[in-house]
Amino acid sequence: MDKTFIIAEAGVNHNGSLDMALKMVDVAVEAGADAVKFQTFKAEKVIAAHAPKASYQEETTGTGESQLEMVRRLELDEEAHKRLFKYCRKKVIQFLSTPFDLESIDLLVRLGLTVFKIPSGEITNLPYLRKLGALSKKLIMSTGMADLGEIEDALIVLMKAGTGPEDITILHCNTEYPTPFEDANLKAMMTIRAAFPGVQVGYSDHTPGIEVPIAAVALGASVIEKHFTLDRNMRGPDHRASLEPGELRRMATAIRNIEKAMGNGFKKPSPSELKNKSIARKSIVAARDIAKGEVFTDENLTVKRPATGINPMRWDAILGRRASANFDEDEIICL
Repeated sequence: MDKTFIIAEAGVNHNGSLDMALKMVDVAVEAGADAVKFQTFKAEKVIAAHAPKASYQEETTGTGESQLEMVRRLELDEEAHKRLFKYCRKKVIQFLSTPFDLESIDLLVRLGLTVFKIPSGEITNLPYLRKLGALSKKLIMSTGMADLGEIEDALIVLMKAGTGPEDITILHCNTEYPTPFEDANLKAMMTIRAAFPGVQVGYSDHTPGIEVPIAAVALGASVIEKHFTLDRNMRGPDHRASLEPGELRRMATAIRNIEKAMGNGFKKPSPSELKNKSIARKSIVAARDIAKGEVFTDENLTVKRPATGINPMRWDAILGRRASANFDEDEIICL
């Protein structure tokens, strides 16, 4: 990729409202993201009735309902997906959605998605991985809660099903909302790159703020995914660990600046700094008045700005030679 692919993760922060989801598309566009991503699921297909909430979900939504009841309220139906897909096309931003069950994969295939996102929780879901791998589409796989062995197992399934490594991007991730900075472990992204050289690597972030995803770009992330919300104070499982619109915009801007700053790796003067070369560097000059014919020594020569005369790296070659003319103090020496 020529630039970092920035995914603005709307997730379920629309709280089940299509109108709110459409507004989130606008926010992602205004921020400069490359894609806006939602989540596609049938709650009953994903969560058993007795499944408990995660601790962060209890903290953000309470304990008065089950995980299934909570997630059911966050569903978007097929018509809503169609509306969002068309609206993203109109707004010239890529629509992405994470499927959480086999029927949801089919829905996204019908919409015409060319890139599919595998969430961390499905990395050990063999039937799911086989179905996605058989699509031969671009796949982005988050790896929260996984070790290298589980990542390798998932890659083998995807590739055996028909997806080549060149079409797979692995995102380092930590599945805690929000993720403590000390648990982000950005160096693991480079470990993944070294372990699986045929794939792209990136980072899906759940830490507070924007510093960590920006650092991931400096470390070579080809994809950055970050949750955002219209208002962090809204009720819902993920709002608290999400960026608000202004923060999302600042993150995207910072990432683009970091991309420019990374450069091409060649060490040579840049065009912008060449004009300062003669000003910042120095020449050999007279430390005091020097008479014609006088021998140049460590005592009567010195080095000062500007660099319009003899390069001080030639100091030893100048010592012992005789002055070809009279030189006033601070005058640039010439031969």
